[in-house]
Amino acid sequence: MSAKRGGSAARPGPSRVSAPTAAQRKRLAAQRRLTAQRAVAAEASARVVRRRRLIVVLAPVAAAIAVVAILVAVKVSSGSSGPRSGIKAVPAAQSVVAAVTRVPPAVLDQIGTGDLTTRPTALTGAPLKADGRPRVLFVGAEWCPYCAAERWPLVVALSRFGTFTGLGEVSSSPSDLFPNTATLTLHGASYSSKYVSLTAKEIYSNQVSGGSYQPLETLDAADEALFKSVGKSGFPFLDLGGKYLISNAGYDPGVLKGKTQAQIAAALSNPTSPIAKAINGSANMITAAVCTLAANPPAQVCTSPGVISGTTVLPSP
Repeated sequence: MSAKRGGSAARPGPSRVSAPTAAQRKRLAAQRRLTAQRAVAAEASARVVRRRRLIVVLAPVAAAIAVVAILVAVKVSSGSSGPRSGIKAVPAAQSVVAAVTRVPPAVLDQIGTGDLTTRPTALTGAPLKADGRPRVLFVGAEWCPYCAAERWPLVVALSRFGTFTGLGEVSSSPSDLFPNTATLTLHGASYSSKYVSLTAKEIYSNQVSGGSYQPLETLDAADEALFKSVGKSGFPFLDLGGKYLISNAGYDPGVLKGKTQAQIAAALSNPTSPIAKAINGSANMITAAVCTLAANPPAQVCTSPGVISGTTVLPSP
């Protein structure tokens, strides 16, 4: 037998790949650019389709929102085109009456003129009297926000000289300045005092009919003449004995915003309360005015520090 030759059998080597020619490279580059351009175009087309679909979905929603906005605007516009009725008057709670008519003298003395913003002006006409006593004439309207603010100090002050009965609770107009200001109403109330007389008339209610506030009370001829000539038919009108005139709230009515009658009345006994500083400061001024008008007024009231402070803001005779 013949012997096999040693060593490994010969194997074929890897085949050679020739490099692309310049023409081929150019064609490949062109294909890549075309592919990229097609991808960009496809994405742009997809964005357009998505936008169109979104518009189709949102258009009804936008239309509905627009309709609601128009309806709200119409409602607001129609609601603000005229006065609206407020909360009807009801008898005042006894707790409210007690808190307003019995403000502790120490609190009034501590506050002095407080946050008073409006001083009375001097009147030079004939004295206003009734049965030999100085007369206070208040002309207001239940819808009036400044009347709402001024009734609080008026009741606080006059309660130091006499007694109120039949006070009511009401709120000013919801469509005027300082809407829905909680207050008292003097309509149907009476007042007794041996020092001073009170004539209080609420000319209009806060109830609207036919686009106007409804009449409530009327003035006699003499008081009507004073209201027109001295008060220029404006609310509130507060004539103190024919000597002092208050034709605005004595403080910023905004301090009462959002408060109920019970909350306002309760705050009067807290000398640090903004409500007490506003109302009691004005009350001390009104009290001081009555003290200058009344014959033999109560000394414990008229010589108190709070009332003496109120005297300093009265106009000179």
